[in-house]
Amino acid sequence: MQMRILFLLFMVQCTFAQNVASSFIEKRWALFHPFSAVKLKKTYKKAWPIYLAQNNNTSLDKYISGGKLDAFRHCFMMAAFAQKISLKKIRRLGILHEKANYKSYLRWQNEDDEVPDSLSSVMDLYNNEIGFKIAKQYHRVGLEELSLLIIKEIQQGNALMMKRNKAGDYLNCDGMIIDLSKYRRQWNIPKCLVTTNQN
Repeated sequence: MQMRILFLLFMVQCTFAQNVASSFIEKRWALFHPFSAVKLKKTYKKAWPIYLAQNNNTSLDKYISGGKLDAFRHCFMMAAFAQKISLKKIRRLGILHEKANYKSYLRWQNEDDEVPDSLSSVMDLYNNEIGFKIAKQYHRVGLEELSLLIIKEIQQGNALMMKRNKAGDYLNCDGMIIDLSKYRRQWNIPKCLVTTNQN
């Protein structure tokens, strides 16, 4: 029994050493799903460079937090993962990741250059579901084709992003600039979710 536990711990450590997960909550998930965790790591290594290549995609934007690029990352990575492991498992991991983001907020730690907030979690979970839907429809397509399908979803406005002005400032739903300095250490910030076909 002890050898099995040590083996599982070793698998978790090896699998989640490279950005697949960084929190205790996610590592605990991996401990109970070690074979799924190995599949995720393999998929991550193939999918992540495809995501990084989208940094120069003019049909998206440059915002890794709250923008179309952020939406693409969640939709695409979750679609890629959902092609390899059960939807129930990967959905649970996505929820756990957002719980870990709340703990990051409590410690005032950045994720993707910004401290997480409540609406970011709502956006991420919604975009995860878009990825799951695409994976279910196109279970056997390659990752490059999968990325193109996700981009099409984003262009059609089927994913969510945060409302911004052309200068990149976050706006509330009335179109007013949000002074983020007034919301330091606050989980609920009056940002505004909009569909990804808006400029």
